[in-house]
Amino acid sequence: NRRLVCMHSVALIITRRPRSNLRLSLESRRRLSTRNLSKMAGNIVIRLDEFAMRQFDDPNYVGTRIFMDKTEFMKKVNELVKDAPLRDGYAPFCKHIFIPNFLPGLKVGAMPITPDNVHLVRSGYKARTEKELPVLMRWFPREAVEVPDAKFLDLILYSYDQVVKENAAMGNTMTTDKFDWGLISIKGQLEDYETPMTPITVMRNALGKEEGGSGVPLERAKYMEAVEYRE
Repeated sequence: NRRLVCMHSVALIITRRPRSNLRLSLESRRRLSTRNLSKMAGNIVIRLDEFAMRQFDDPNYVGTRIFMDKTEFMKKVNELVKDAPLRDGYAPFCKHIFIPNFLPGLKVGAMPITPDNVHLVRSGYKARTEKELPVLMRWFPREAVEVPDAKFLDLILYSYDQVVKENAAMGNTMTTDKFDWGLISIKGQLEDYETPMTPITVMRNALGKEEGGSGVPLERAKYMEAVEYRE
């Protein structure tokens, strides 16, 4: 059995389906992601969103940590995405770009829970930002497990208009520079396709922009897919 839980620097997947069924499901998802190509990224301008800066700055961030200067990271990203396709995300304003991991030692943001490490799982209430409500999360202390290096980076992008709307709803001040897409999250993965978001993220998005979500209504099927992936 596989599981995914969160840790201080890594999130772990939990799914009770047999591994063969899980691989089949994820392979189907990869084929679907490949069909949902929007266009090549080309000369688009991607700006690092403030929401993603915690992956560089917060030592307790739960997920993929980035140990590189932000400016240098974005310079490299904007070079690599020119020949990469934009893939459709969960809403029209969301896109994904998958690029090879170019950071030595960068770890995946998700890994299995096994009988050997389940006793290391921790839980508690955490908020992604000071303005969001804390929610119940699970994680491994980063020093307690051996985490594999990521093969790919999933660059999660929001359109300029969506970034403006969400910042306005949260009372955040934005710079006046123009860009095409805001980089709101970087996921280190072994896969080169989108994996289901956490159920609480699906639910938070439905709560609305004022609570740190995107305002996309909850779809029961999508929510249950996320639960199945991590259960």
